[in-house]
Amino acid sequence: MFLTLALLRKGISGKQWIGKYRRPRQITWQMKRNTLKRLDIEAENEYWISRPYMSPQEEYGHAAERRAQNWLKIKDAKFTKFPEHKRITDHLSHLNITKTWSS
Repeated sequence: MFLTLALLRKGISGKQWIGKYRRPRQITWQMKRNTLKRLDIEAENEYWISRPYMSPQEEYGHAAERRAQNWLKIKDAKFTKFPEHKRITDHLSHLNITKTWSS
């Protein structure tokens, strides 16, 4: 019975592209071409990554001035939104009722 089923079975039972007994996928020339193209791109990326633009001595502190200028811009922008200082006499002026109009 098992031999008959194995010999007369026409295909893979269930889903043919997934599972333990799945049908192998055909490799086309487009797949090979795309794989080679990706490998070439990766090789070029590794080439450029392996050669740094600046030496460690040049890189140390190269952006300190630019970062300081950006921080000053951010700080100035915060202070422009800040309201002006008010004195305690401005807050308590409504309590000053002993002054007369003539003075």
